[in-house]
Amino acid sequence: MEYRQLGRSGLKVSAITMGTMTFGGVGWAKTVGDLGVADARRLVDLCVDAGVNLIDTADAYSQGVCEEILGEILGGPRRSGVLIATKARFPMGDGPNDRGLSRQHLIAACEASLKRMKTDVIDLYQVHEWDGLTPLEETMEALDTLVRQGKVRYIGCSNFSGWHIMKALGVSERDRLQRFVSQQIHYTLESRDAENELVPISIDQGLGILVWSPLAGGLLSGKHRRDQGAPEGTRQFAGWTEPPIRDENRLWSIVETLVAIAGERGVSAAQVALAWLLRRKGVTSVIIGGRTEAQFKDNLAAAELKLSDEERRRLDQVSQPWLQYPYWHQRNTANDRLGEADLSLIAPYLNGA
Repeated sequence: MEYRQLGRSGLKVSAITMGTMTFGGVGWAKTVGDLGVADARRLVDLCVDAGVNLIDTADAYSQGVCEEILGEILGGPRRSGVLIATKARFPMGDGPNDRGLSRQHLIAACEASLKRMKTDVIDLYQVHEWDGLTPLEETMEALDTLVRQGKVRYIGCSNFSGWHIMKALGVSERDRLQRFVSQQIHYTLESRDAENELVPISIDQGLGILVWSPLAGGLLSGKHRRDQGAPEGTRQFAGWTEPPIRDENRLWSIVETLVAIAGERGVSAAQVALAWLLRRKGVTSVIIGGRTEAQFKDNLAAAELKLSDEERRRLDQVSQPWLQYPYWHQRNTANDRLGEADLSLIAPYLNGA
């Protein structure tokens, strides 16, 4: 397993992170999975034995049950050497202050997560989604307080836009508060929107990137094919709607290329999709999830798969999106003075693509 530095921090995390949304099965999360302690323990042991040192969860996963399961598994000696990342923002009750990124909710949510997971500290505490009603000064000060109290070691964000991140980093710098070390984002061969702003920001500002749902909810696993219904037992069969698919023909062309390369290499399409992501600029770790040992074993193998330049070119080409404004204008008129962050997006288009 390869270990990579998380943003500007001194923390090193495995290139593969274990996701836990399949633990619990309460409420909306039942569509994803409903693993209990025994099954979840086997999967945690499998990942940790493979070298995974970061496990990602959230208080909203099964309304806290997921965190409780992790607490049962990681209590005692097993906690040593394992980093826990969790998140807060979504509703955890019916009260008006049981959601959001206010000081009130964040501190209460953190203390509740610590209790559920039977731990004294959260290694990476992430705000799960933007809150447009709470001033960023309040949110960043609350996170800074949690770090200084020793309840949290590092902070990150998830599902923020580019301006949200830059404003938060600006508040941290101005007020001398803890700054985000990472962002957790959706980024796949099918959905490369993050390359417009989020990836360049990470490169420029020194943020680590953790990728959630790197197989697009299973759509890039090779199980889903053109002109076929969703296989029984998959999220899509159960009515899962993330990510939204805007161009179905493009999706199936990507899947067909994945399947072709996988066949040539004797591996799964999922491994090819993950291996592509693992070598994208700015990406620190991809978060894998699943319900079975077979799924985790297959995904873990992606850490050792190295795609050739030609294979990467085929995948880049079939998935390349249109260059949006102002980037096509920068390609045309500013390509003599582009920095590393700019080129992470624009370089593939410099030949007129």
